[in-house]
Amino acid sequence: MRMTIPVAKVLSALLAEPGTERYGLDLMKLTGLPSGTLYPVLHRLQDAGWLAADWEEVDPAVAGRPARRYYRLTAEGVVAARRALAELRALAPQTGPSLGGAAGAPAW
Repeated sequence: MRMTIPVAKVLSALLAEPGTERYGLDLMKLTGLPSGTLYPVLHRLQDAGWLAADWEEVDPAVAGRPARRYYRLTAEGVVAARRALAELRALAPQTGPSLGGAAGAPAW
């Protein structure tokens, strides 16, 4: 998996609560990514086996909205995402300007 900033943001959001299913708009709010960036990342993670996706079982007429597609990390995805983010953090400079996160921590 090629680790880009958008991929790191999505993985970080999903790892915050690994057992929680997230839908697209929720992930867009958590990551700040637009849909045109988010959904290709989700598809790549799914193709890699790191992410599972299922459609919500809801009647759109009753719910007053379309069915949502929920995403969650697979067991393999949790392990791989933690490893990938740890490797990325190890490469980040420990001093210098912050990327917007906590002091000295990358903002992903």
